Amino acid sequence: MRALISVSDKTGIVDLAKELHALGVGLISTGGTAKLLAEQGLPVTEVAEVTGFPEMLDGRVKTLHPKVHGGLLARRDTPEHMAALKAHNIDTIDLLIVNLYPFEATVAKPGCTLADAIENIDIGGPAMVRSAAKNWKDVGIVTDASQYADVITELKANGKLSDKLRFSLSVAAFNRISQYDGAISNYLSSVNFEAEKLSETYVPERAQFSGQFNEQYVKVQDLRYGENSHQQAAWYRDLVPAAGSLATGVQLQGKELSYNNIADADAAWECVKSFETSACVIVKHANPCGVAVGTTAFEAYSKAFQTDPTSAFGGIIAFNRPVDKAAAEAVSKQFVEVLMAPDFSAEALEVFKSKVNVRLMKIALPANYGDVRNALETKRVGSGLLLQSADNHELALADMKIVTVKQPTPEELHDLLFAWKVAKFVKSNAIVFCKNGMTMGVGAGQMSRLDSARIASIKAEAAKLSLQNTVVASDAFFPFRDGLDVVVDAGATCVAQPGGSMRDQEVIDAANERGVAMVFTGVRHFRH
Repeated sequence: MRALISVSDKTGIVDLAKELHALGVGLISTGGTAKLLAEQGLPVTEVAEVTGFPEMLDGRVKTLHPKVHGGLLARRDTPEHMAALKAHNIDTIDLLIVNLYPFEATVAKPGCTLADAIENIDIGGPAMVRSAAKNWKDVGIVTDASQYADVITELKANGKLSDKLRFSLSVAAFNRISQYDGAISNYLSSVNFEAEKLSETYVPERAQFSGQFNEQYVKVQDLRYGENSHQQAAWYRDLVPAAGSLATGVQLQGKELSYNNIADADAAWECVKSFETSACVIVKHANPCGVAVGTTAFEAYSKAFQTDPTSAFGGIIAFNRPVDKAAAEAVSKQFVEVLMAPDFSAEALEVFKSKVNVRLMKIALPANYGDVRNALETKRVGSGLLLQSADNHELALADMKIVTVKQPTPEELHDLLFAWKVAKFVKSNAIVFCKNGMTMGVGAGQMSRLDSARIASIKAEAAKLSLQNTVVASDAFFPFRDGLDVVVDAGATCVAQPGGSMRDQEVIDAANERGVAMVFTGVRHFRH
């Protein structure tokens, strides 16, 4: 058996080569990899000796040769193939270990030149990978260090790789080539090429959205069904999921997550991550129906639950702090579909032991969890895709422009910031009443902002919550004064809205007439 090794990332390669050598596998290698293995005392044959042709053009041409590709592509069960190898003095290659030039890492570096990007486009590597992967019945193709252990285990046990492993390695190899080519296409089609600036130090301007959009995802699991029972579905994650994202979570107990569970869980998780202090978010049908901050997880949950106990039934609950026994006991008194937190105490896990259907998700949060967001958002339309930068805007106190005679109190400003964070995660049209770090009424997803305001009031009344002296956040401007009048009639004394309407002055005059404070944020948060 012969193995050809050519890797850019040399992590674990020496140990792998030593194991292969101990199993009697002959080693062939290229350039820097061959030098490294030789320095470790391993007998290695350079590719140039195999091909009878030296590496040339700064290493651009070294494995593009019939003695390499013939050895990879020949079908061992086809006499004509084997006769051709014998006629041309070509030996088979049974195992290929290759990882590619670090193109993705190179172009991710600030100030990457076009020359550096182009030089890190691998040619020989992908060509060999495709050859070996196509001939998977006879050749094992290893493209990642995580595969080394399985390869050695099977070689030690059976002296060869099983069909199952070779096929799975082949699939992984083609996936890797697809990812690699997609990254190259994304980069090159985003470059605003300026020939007059071309030089070795030329750093091109790049469009935010490339001419062709190639995105790669890995399947996490098949789902029982989609949004409705007659639809099929699966859950995929990014190739490299961000720390603290839903895709990194570990399910500790409960039934399998459904399509709707995952969609609602993401809405709750992204919302709760926007708070720096201990917070709880309860989501139903993708909308926050209760949000609060508190000194403890228990206090945050207790306040959030008060907003809308009816909608909280069968909801999704997220905490940005570990769940302790007190919080667990409080949550366990209601029907909850999914409960998410950075961690659970042993006592909290014990509380839910008997509630076997409750899905507990542990999602470790990094120190900077508030900054971990998707950079892009997508939405499928007929035969197309809408792509936009994610709504990651965070409002600061200094961003608020007070436009009324009455000035908000420090407490009101604090609650306005809280309300604004919540409104960003409520479906448009969104109206959110808050007080003392707690939602008091939420109106979501209505065609009229007036209706959203009325629904928020109705929900507060149903929950026996007073809206007197509350603050209100509106995700978009009030086009007329009527929306403002509705929230003031309900009890609001301070309002945050983006501003920007042709009738802004009419609304400002109405706020002054009603004796309430109003601030403009200068940014809206439509969420469709």
